[in-house]
Amino acid sequence: MSAIDELAGELSKLPGIGRKTALRLTYHLLKQPPEQSQQLAMALQSLAARVRRCSVCANLTEQDPCAICSDPRRDRSLLCVVEEASDIGAIERAGEFRGIYHVLGGRLSPLDGIGPEQLAVEPLLARLREGQVREVIVATNPSLEGEATALYVQRQVGTMGPTVSRIARGIPVGGDLEYADGVTIAQAISARRAM
Repeated sequence: MSAIDELAGELSKLPGIGRKTALRLTYHLLKQPPEQSQQLAMALQSLAARVRRCSVCANLTEQDPCAICSDPRRDRSLLCVVEEASDIGAIERAGEFRGIYHVLGGRLSPLDGIGPEQLAVEPLLARLREGQVREVIVATNPSLEGEATALYVQRQVGTMGPTVSRIARGIPVGGDLEYADGVTIAQAISARRAM
């Protein structure tokens, strides 16, 4: 296998990158000065060497515990359960949530061979046994797998004392009703609140 095919093959393993895009990226890198490719390679090596999972919440971090878990200003009585570490960034960008997190490391997907054993549910339950958390907010994606995961987490946590809530879903700001699908409209109506 040629070096071009080898790199294109590795790039095509990334999400959202097909074979064509991988080849385009490979040829782009070949047009750049060799130092640029070396910097990219060093950044990838540094990423692999320095980033690890937080021992508390499983967020991706360079320090352990992560900045969120070690921040004394965070509300430790609110715990938000997410599928992946990247979901934390999305919630943090909104600037509204001041609690702590727990990363499951995926979502239930029997067709992909991902069952409850592959998710970090036991560490979540261990954290809840400490007794500080009064509410668990389940923030899984609104997909079939995300809903199944949310239901599973709710069943596991429900008997332990904390309130379990689910993030609301509905029409996005700036969206038009005429373009929204029926399920989204139904969820927006059922999750309505008083004005």
